Amino acid sequence: MVAKKQGANKPATKAPAPAKPGGRQASYVARNRAALIRSAQEVLASIGLNATIEEIANHAQVSPTTLYKYFPNKEVLFSEALDQIWREWVFWGYNGVAPGKKLEDAIDVCRKLFWIKQTHPLFARILHNALERPTMLINYVYESGAETFRELAKRGEITSDNLEQRMKLFSYSLAGILSSVHVTEELSPSEAEVSLGIALSVFGISPAKVNKLLSRALIFMPTN
Repeated sequence: MVAKKQGANKPATKAPAPAKPGGRQASYVARNRAALIRSAQEVLASIGLNATIEEIANHAQVSPTTLYKYFPNKEVLFSEALDQIWREWVFWGYNGVAPGKKLEDAIDVCRKLFWIKQTHPLFARILHNALERPTMLINYVYESGAETFRELAKRGEITSDNLEQRMKLFSYSLAGILSSVHVTEELSPSEAEVSLGIALSVFGISPAKVNKLLSRALIFMPTN
């Protein structure tokens, strides 16, 4: 079948009727959306971003028309699927608490990304395929760390000069390191930490402090 392009004509569908909060219809819609998002994540892991709407529907065992009832196009579905699994992983990476404002915690989360093949195989396969379009991952890295790094700069723990540019440069660097770990497999997780230490120099962090940050024992929460 031919993949449907964004903006292309789609079957006329009727979106699920608005439901009262907490009502049966709301629960029904939420369950269906959650199931479709999970199926989209599995397709992202097995096929990647080039999967067609028909392939997603086939995996979810629904018709394309059903998908369009909940999502206007494939891009929106994939965006929600990626956003959800990224946020879930970040929550896990911070050991089940909201992202804090400590430099060591933020760096621990970066380091844990190198080990996701062992801890989160589905997420690792999605990340592998998503790195075909690294801009998407760069944006996730930037948005996830921006608030923390701005707070660190205010406290003087990292340099505040040209901070936005430094955060962007770090995001590009981390995406490159992740590609070397999960796509080309040029780097092992331990070797990636050396590269991470080099990338952290963009924030004006001293080599001694970088070594201290990277020598911390990582705490991995149980995974389901």
